[in-house]
Amino acid sequence: MTHSTTAPVASVPMPAPYDRGAAVTWFWHSFLPDWVARAHDAEFGGFADFLDVNGQVPEGAPKTILAQARLLFTFAHLALSSDNHAYREAAQIAHDSLAQFRKPSGLYRRALGAKGEQLTDAGDVQARSYDQTFVIFGLSTWAKLTGCANASTEIETLWQAVEAHLIDPATNMLIDHDGVTDPAHADAPNPAQNPHMHMYEAALQAYEMGQGDVWLERAKRMRAKGLEYFFDTETGTIAEFIKPDLSPLDGKDGQWREVGHQCEWAWLLQREVDLGGDPAMAEIAARLMSFADGNGFCDQGVLKGAAFDAVACDTSWTENTFLLWPQTEAIKAQAMRSQSPDDLYATRAKALCDVIFQRYFDGRAAYINQVDPDGNPIWDEALSRLLYHLVLGFTEGARFNLWPAP
Repeated sequence: MTHSTTAPVASVPMPAPYDRGAAVTWFWHSFLPDWVARAHDAEFGGFADFLDVNGQVPEGAPKTILAQARLLFTFAHLALSSDNHAYREAAQIAHDSLAQFRKPSGLYRRALGAKGEQLTDAGDVQARSYDQTFVIFGLSTWAKLTGCANASTEIETLWQAVEAHLIDPATNMLIDHDGVTDPAHADAPNPAQNPHMHMYEAALQAYEMGQGDVWLERAKRMRAKGLEYFFDTETGTIAEFIKPDLSPLDGKDGQWREVGHQCEWAWLLQREVDLGGDPAMAEIAARLMSFADGNGFCDQGVLKGAAFDAVACDTSWTENTFLLWPQTEAIKAQAMRSQSPDDLYATRAKALCDVIFQRYFDGRAAYINQVDPDGNPIWDEALSRLLYHLVLGFTEGARFNLWPAP
């Protein structure tokens, strides 16, 4: 993590004075091509995991499967949403980088060195359940874009590997990584909602991308498991972690609720309904958004309308910092509820779009990851994996006619 109060301007600056439509158009047609040119590793393949405060690739930084898989989805999704062939080419770059991460088990290791060399640290060798979700997510979108039968085979092979190595047979929950031998041991990683949510998302995507009805059933099973262990029915919130014995965490950790995940779960639950899933999920989505609407957004200052990083489930405290990704998830959740481009929810989504461009992009070499209540940078790296959040948030807004499409 680096810290800076100033940053160089992007090589293709955002139009001034600020205009929302012009900013989104700049993102599609100027920022993204410029980012691809800077982040692409033409020698060793794939994309850099992040750009530094100067908008440059740091020398020697490892590459992660998470970044490559998310970027595969990002650019394949854009290629399906537009007629811009450059997006397909960028998706091809990400796709071609995946194979070198694959382990003999069929799972994908967390990281490789900058030149594609295998790393020996246990954390880099491990296959995390969280990362596998995005490989499925990206490959299913790539298969839809290209009609590639091999991609469909790879998706199913990976799902079988997940079931063989990353499912706890005692609970049918995802375990953290393939190095865990006893998920119930007190020293095992705390079970997390996030892999369950994203595997739910990946299965819904595979179903929507034409991989077969079995994926909707898989999505339902993963959603049911996530809600069974992480949905707090008393407060209408999603817990982030629980103990290996499946009991709540103590203190602040047990109270911690991320506003972005409230919105993301709500959007996914409604997406399931829209795809022909269980209509009862709409009620849970509404409960999640009721908590977020009442407690999760800043009501003053330069970050007015922005989603806080976290709040307590009993609303006794607020984490008064602002990561970039929750703003995009809030856009999706607000746009999902809008009935017209000028209603309350559309207005909130457009305000969030303004916050993103004015606080995280404007005057920067790329974008920054987190700001304080005054809009000052806390974390100023441009993480490549965040393009998944940005692009999906902006394409959802465009789908509801809130700003220009790609």
